[in-house]
Amino acid sequence: MRRVFGALALAAALAGPAAAQTPDDLYAAGKYEDAVAAGTAANTPEGLEIATHAAFAAAMLKDKPCLECLQRAEALARRAIAADPKRPAPHVYLAGILGYEGRIVGMVQAKLNGYPEEAKREIDTALARDPDDPRALAARGGWNLAIVATGGATMADWIYGAGTDQGRADFAKALKLAPDDATLRLQYALSLSALDRDGYRADIQSALERAQTGTPRTAYDKVSQTRALALLNLLKANKLDAYDALVRKFEGYP
Repeated sequence: MRRVFGALALAAALAGPAAAQTPDDLYAAGKYEDAVAAGTAANTPEGLEIATHAAFAAAMLKDKPCLECLQRAEALARRAIAADPKRPAPHVYLAGILGYEGRIVGMVQAKLNGYPEEAKREIDTALARDPDDPRALAARGGWNLAIVATGGATMADWIYGAGTDQGRADFAKALKLAPDDATLRLQYALSLSALDRDGYRADIQSALERAQTGTPRTAYDKVSQTRALALLNLLKANKLDAYDALVRKFEGYP
């Protein structure tokens, strides 16, 4: 028996310590606070990008909207951009974060803070770096649809140059490039639901159903599939008040 234990100990010593998880590994596993800590400790453009993504994900999964959580993610996004302005993802994350902050502070304050304009600049910067980035395309699609949903088609076009056709076209391209991305499918369904749930019901239901078909790559993708299924069940049951309430919750409204 002693020889067995001795052999095992020797094998463990020769194998060395287990490989440490990277910030990307931690994010994928849903260990968001650990990913934030590891990414900021690395203090590299890659590490700060993952830290931003993790902080944003953690904020999105709060039971109630958390402005302070989003502001932490915003600060990390700005650090990541400063570390390497050429990386598209931090620009996309910053645009999304500003959108969610705007929903918490309200439309008037968001406009005074310049959130819609800054978000669009960040999206445009990301797309200038990579015109075929699905996340950036979906972000622009969501920006267009949100502007129309908030201010109406005429005001959206006049003030921001935003439109429903552009928003839907951007989402279509994003989903063609990333057909199995459950999070983008959910994002599209939420954007259409906020715009006109009845008018786009068939497209919404299709997006929610398609969200179930892909294999989740990360813990956040699994959450997206769970959220999409909850919405789909309410929509099919025609429980529209509950559906609308859940849309607002997932959209980050107080």
